[in-house]
Amino acid sequence: MGGGRVGRGTLRVYLGAAPGVGKTFAMLDEGHRRVERGTDVVVGLVETHGRQHTADLVEGLEVVPRRELTHRGGTFTEMDVDAVLARRPRVALVDELAHTNVPGSRNAKRWQDVEELLAAGIDVVATVNVQHLESVNDVVEKITGARQQERLPDAVVRAADQVELVDMAPEALRRRMAHGNVYTADKVDAALGNYFRVGNLTALRELALLWVADKVDESMQDYRAAHGIQGTWETRERVVVALTGGAEGETLIRRAARIAARSAGGDVLAVHVARSDGLTGASPADLATQRQLVETLGGSYHQVVGDDVPRALLEFARAENATQLVLGASRRSRWGALLGGPGIGSATIRGSGDIDVHLVTHAQAGRGRALPQLGGALTVRRRVYGVLLAVLAPPLLTLALVPAPPQLNLISDVLLYLLVVVGVALVGGLLPALLAAVSCSMLLNYYFTPPLHTFNISETNNALALTVFLVVAASVSSVVDLAARRTRQAARASAESQTLGTLAGSVLRGETGLAGLLERVREAFSLDDVTLLERSGPADRGTFTVVATATATAGADACPSPQQADAEFPAGEQLVLVVRGRPLRAEDQRVVGAFAAQAGALLERSRLAEQAAAAAPLAATDRMRTALLAAVGHDLRTPLASAKASVTSLRSTDVAWSADDRDELLLTADESLDRLARLVDNLLDMSRLTAGAMTVQRRAVALDEVVPLALDDLGPDGARVLVDVPDDLPEADADPGLLERVVANVVQNALRYNDSDVPVRITGSSLGERVELRVVDRGPGIPADKLDTVFVPFQRLGDTDNTTGVGLGLALSRGLAEAMGGTLTPEETPGGGLTMVIALPVARDDPHDAEPGRRERADPAAAQGVS
Repeated sequence: MGGGRVGRGTLRVYLGAAPGVGKTFAMLDEGHRRVERGTDVVVGLVETHGRQHTADLVEGLEVVPRRELTHRGGTFTEMDVDAVLARRPRVALVDELAHTNVPGSRNAKRWQDVEELLAAGIDVVATVNVQHLESVNDVVEKITGARQQERLPDAVVRAADQVELVDMAPEALRRRMAHGNVYTADKVDAALGNYFRVGNLTALRELALLWVADKVDESMQDYRAAHGIQGTWETRERVVVALTGGAEGETLIRRAARIAARSAGGDVLAVHVARSDGLTGASPADLATQRQLVETLGGSYHQVVGDDVPRALLEFARAENATQLVLGASRRSRWGALLGGPGIGSATIRGSGDIDVHLVTHAQAGRGRALPQLGGALTVRRRVYGVLLAVLAPPLLTLALVPAPPQLNLISDVLLYLLVVVGVALVGGLLPALLAAVSCSMLLNYYFTPPLHTFNISETNNALALTVFLVVAASVSSVVDLAARRTRQAARASAESQTLGTLAGSVLRGETGLAGLLERVREAFSLDDVTLLERSGPADRGTFTVVATATATAGADACPSPQQADAEFPAGEQLVLVVRGRPLRAEDQRVVGAFAAQAGALLERSRLAEQAAAAAPLAATDRMRTALLAAVGHDLRTPLASAKASVTSLRSTDVAWSADDRDELLLTADESLDRLARLVDNLLDMSRLTAGAMTVQRRAVALDEVVPLALDDLGPDGARVLVDVPDDLPEADADPGLLERVVANVVQNALRYNDSDVPVRITGSSLGERVELRVVDRGPGIPADKLDTVFVPFQRLGDTDNTTGVGLGLALSRGLAEAMGGTLTPEETPGGGLTMVIALPVARDDPHDAEPGRRERADPAAAQGVS
């Protein structure tokens, strides 16, 4: 026995690329290997599907007896979770994680049974096919045409400690099937011609490989984060393309996509660095267009905030384990490059390390301005330029003015020196301008103010001129510096709004939930992890818990408390967003605070949506109950009163009834009770449909046989119907009894509103994989905008007058048709009237095996034998 284990068990999943590749074989083979090593192994549940080789492999392993359940008159077996827990083995083998348990079982899904075993410390080895994963279900349906009824969340398999792909070439799998190792001989041809076509199997195989590749990549990233590995591991090509928002972006994106395409499975990640100095020149319209192009090419778009663009790019690339970085060639001209120093490309190459950097030329390369942009904030480089200009420009101007013609007086000299001071202020700001002002005033005094070549000033006007010059120079320098500060603040606000705008757009487009929001915060500010915590007690002494750790944590590990975080931001009354990785500047904290508020709002919205979803069925039930009470008050009493009156009259001894009167009273009672029975049957069936408990027994049905039986149920009214249903129509896949009721209800409704001079017509036809019955009347018809109102129960054409019936016929008919996998739709009859179209799928010889999952199953227990 394997008792005494502590902690959660481990989960190993064999993921099958397609049914029949041998995942159950692999699981059982591992079970035998572990038994040979002395491990306590039991078979919790294995589905053999009648395959002798699988049954033989079960021999030699201890099998926990299954639990028997009775459902709708049938007996089914499921894994006995209690028995496995009581046995407490070291390892349990459980087949088909996506299986739906029979109603009445401990859990709705088998993977939930496995969760209980893992929580009890039992290791589990399980199997599942890729087509049952929720994320690829719609893709599988498009490829194969078969909708999988049994699905499980991807998170269940992603949380497994080990996932191993069981793969097989399509041709090899088809040979295995042809040899009878998957299906019995009578099913092989149909299966090979439908679901198991080479193209289908190839597509399923690719889906499985890509899914497992993502899982492996996720595990590798967790390992790198846990061990603090910063270097790039070139296990998979990831190409990061840097976007400036300029017109060259599309060229860079397409080049990056071609680079990634040369290595199978390469990823393209476009990133835009929002700088706080406002020098990016980003066009929001161009960025939006480029984002759409990236996503069209299968890549992803990201945005980060950083003053040092090369550093921000490299931090992002290393965080994503990128192998290549694509940059555009500098748009600066040669003079711009000479005066501006090394550009972003050069700085990125110097710090790239083992990341390959591609500099891509484009039409805009070398077309930038020659001088540094002066409208932005004053960087250190510009201040250095300002000091150099303040030191060199005044002496150079003096050398030019000393031998100048005598026509230039002191006023002209002052204006020229003032121009130099203004230029220095524009380039370097306040301090270099003040240095230039002092230098220029001294040179003016020494070389151009009498007496020359001394620092004395003989005239009052000259002294005033030099004083005014110094004041003006200082004032201009101060204004320029203030403008630079305001520009820096405006640029920072622009970067923040651009980041928040990108986030808001993603949220509004439904591209990201709570987890995506936190991931945006993490990558935008180069953080290690971002976690949303919820206070579990009072605000003054409550402890914190991670809100849904699997979905509300971005990064390697969740931060367990605000005390262990680098910064915390309130996100709601009981919520706080905590970040770790690096200290945040005050400007960054303001933006992260906005993210935190959005995270709290998203969580609140998701919880409200869950509450609304939970309350919706209750509200619908309450509306149904209210409508039922209002509708059946008359319809239940009327036939009951008629039957009661007839029976009371017959029992009366005060009147001697004739034979004809007695027959009339008995007929009235009989018809009233029949009407009452039909009403009760309809109500019960509507209740079963609403509760999802309607039993549907589908088989091949000939429509030309069902229609006459339905008309017989209508009695004499059936004679007013013309039938044109060819006897060579394909058989429908339907429940004969339910289909008969649908036809009878629809025809009865048509007769009620039809012109008495024109008979109701029933025609049959086939279209592709569907067969159709059309019930045509020549009544008043229904306006196009009210066609769907006829299917609302307990009303007639949108009113609440139920004196002529409870209004359930068409609502029940549509529900029964959909339960059989069909549809009931209204159309206008040409020339006036209404046509009701009953469409049903064409019956197949063995649809379960020809295309697994193709048929709708009303009974979850029918999933017992699906591999």
